Amino acid sequence: MVSTMNKKLLSIHRSAGSHWVGDGFPVQTLFSYTTLGAAFSPFLLLDYAGPAEFPQTNQRLGVSEHPHRGFETVTVVYAGEVEHRDSSGGGGSIGPGDVQWMTAASGVVHEEFHGHNFARQGGFLEMVQLWVNLPASDKMSAPHYQSILNSQIPVVHLPDGCGSVRVIAGEFAGVKGPAQTFTPVHVWDLRLTNNQPFELNVPENYTTVLVVLKGVVHMHNAESVINTAEVGLFERTGSVLCFDRAENVSALLLCGEPIEESIVGSGPFVMNTAEEIRQAMVDYQSGRMGHLP
Repeated sequence: MVSTMNKKLLSIHRSAGSHWVGDGFPVQTLFSYTTLGAAFSPFLLLDYAGPAEFPQTNQRLGVSEHPHRGFETVTVVYAGEVEHRDSSGGGGSIGPGDVQWMTAASGVVHEEFHGHNFARQGGFLEMVQLWVNLPASDKMSAPHYQSILNSQIPVVHLPDGCGSVRVIAGEFAGVKGPAQTFTPVHVWDLRLTNNQPFELNVPENYTTVLVVLKGVVHMHNAESVINTAEVGLFERTGSVLCFDRAENVSALLLCGEPIEESIVGSGPFVMNTAEEIRQAMVDYQSGRMGHLP
């Protein structure tokens, strides 16, 4: 029986194609604020990189120095290795299962490259990068960097062998994730392994987004099928996600309190007004966002 508190699936989105970010990340943009606006708030964008195989190389493949202001980037690595450093002093290397949570806020300059060991050995790279908006009151806060290792992320096993939930941010079933966030958000890394109906409790009145990276998810309605590299957006009312079946699925479930403010973006900057975007460009060009050593 479907719960009366079931969140209905509103729409399914997928990338119209793929593109390269730098020379190291072939990505599909699965959703973006530029077309979907406030519907996904506080989530702005999600790029799915790979899975792609890279041969052995001594070259530095990735994205060279570039700025950000007004939001946070959350990078989850499934395969491969990524090295990061930024003008606030943050940086490090993250591998399979690790997460990098960078709060750009008032502005950072950073770079992202394949890890040295991964580049020398070659292999498969698979990762996602999520952009999370900041409210106007926090957009000019000091930048911050969190490196969250796989070993620091708690795992909750679902009943009846239905799978598991890694709690990266927020809380699931009373278990809290390690990420520090500005606004209430939940980021859950799902492994769904049993082909039978089950439910997940989610917050009422939150934006709820299911990003399916591998496998196929059948929701409570047989016509509601979310395939690999697709995103399901659910209505905000309701507090239960009802699954008919989901076998051998890897997915991210994102829940967040909407930020009811205007969104104005240009490239690496996301603010509230066009004037703030112009100021961000001036501040970057004049060096006010710092420099990489």
